[in-house]
Amino acid sequence: MNFSLKILGTASAMPFSDRNPSAQALSVHGRLFLIDCGEGTQQQFRRMHLSFLKVEAIFLTHIHGDHVFGIFGLLSTMGMYGRTQELHIYAPQSFAGILKFFLAYFGDGINFGIVHHTLNMKEPEVVHVSRCVQVSAFPLRHKIDCYGFRFDEIRTARQLEKAPAVSYAYCSDTMPFPELSSWVRGVDILYHEATYVKSMSDKAVSRFHSTTTDAAACALAAGAGKLLVGHYSSRISDFEGYLAECREVFPETFALSDGDVFDF
Repeated sequence: MNFSLKILGTASAMPFSDRNPSAQALSVHGRLFLIDCGEGTQQQFRRMHLSFLKVEAIFLTHIHGDHVFGIFGLLSTMGMYGRTQELHIYAPQSFAGILKFFLAYFGDGINFGIVHHTLNMKEPEVVHVSRCVQVSAFPLRHKIDCYGFRFDEIRTARQLEKAPAVSYAYCSDTMPFPELSSWVRGVDILYHEATYVKSMSDKAVSRFHSTTTDAAACALAAGAGKLLVGHYSSRISDFEGYLAECREVFPETFALSDGDVFDF
């Protein structure tokens, strides 16, 4: 498929026995983009037959551990595979110290350039453009600097005659806020964290996260085609009830599992 999403991790801060922390791989016309890099990401690359050498760019939403603990192992493995292609990482300014530490202590064998593009926007901005996709970043509302990403396929006029361009938006850790739905308006598939069920809304507010109904309300206001939810709290055990809460507001909701694949 020309536009395919592979789910590498769906847990939040505490991993499950069968769920890794946040990570997704998006393939657009053969170009591979990694979104977040929680612990275990490189093992998921193996399981899902993804190439360490084909990753064009990495997009890190923020530097909480469940979103970045996998980056050291991933970069090291890229080096061992002999990668030479420059790697672009889009992440908040706070990632600079992490990258500097990694290169200082584990940089031997890294024979490819790593370019850190700092995210500090207040509203959506285009941060990456390649032949087939345009990527925009936008601020989320979390305890620390955190950003979401929107991927819009670029198609020629002739390609558009055959099929419309498709789009995907990734909204990780965030509390709800009015502007978000307009920034992801009309996307074919929206991923929105839904860490808690609605009865735990007090925890969501105190920890700058979203509930099932928060995520579904955003998808509804945005006019999204489908909603994917994840980043599950370790307190969640009734996933059928969890999904039902989302579908009460937005019927085209899917609760993610590690290993899921969505072809656009």
